Amino acid sequence: MRVLVLNGPNLGRLGRRQPEIYGTTTHAELADLCVAWGAELGLAVEVRQTNHEGVMVDWLNQAADDRTPVVLNAAAWTHYSYAVLDACAQLEAPLVEVHLSDPSKRPEEFRHHSVVTAYAVEVVAGHGVGGYRMALEVLARG
Repeated sequence: MRVLVLNGPNLGRLGRRQPEIYGTTTHAELADLCVAWGAELGLAVEVRQTNHEGVMVDWLNQAADDRTPVVLNAAAWTHYSYAVLDACAQLEAPLVEVHLSDPSKRPEEFRHHSVVTAYAVEVVAGHGVGGYRMALEVLARG
């Protein structure tokens, strides 16, 4: 089964951006881990990252057209992007929402709400990069 792992804004700076919150693993390392974990689970994983909301929406729309399962870390768009919400609403294949930190435990109040969660079969939050493996396991279990 093909799976898309889609990462939103600023996640391309993993390893350098607030490592005390997001860890020291780079996005390239995360992508390699996801591909390897996927292979172990019988999944063909493709990892993408963008800082451009329209690109994310296009990827989600394509996933909807292709009925491709998605692991999504919409990053800041999680909390306010109705365009991402609308794209997630079109998905027929499962969507797993993932976050490196646990937004509900962050001090910034705006991080406590997700527009993505309503369309997710599961939310994995606060497990660092290992959360991506957990999200892939959800999809592999079907």
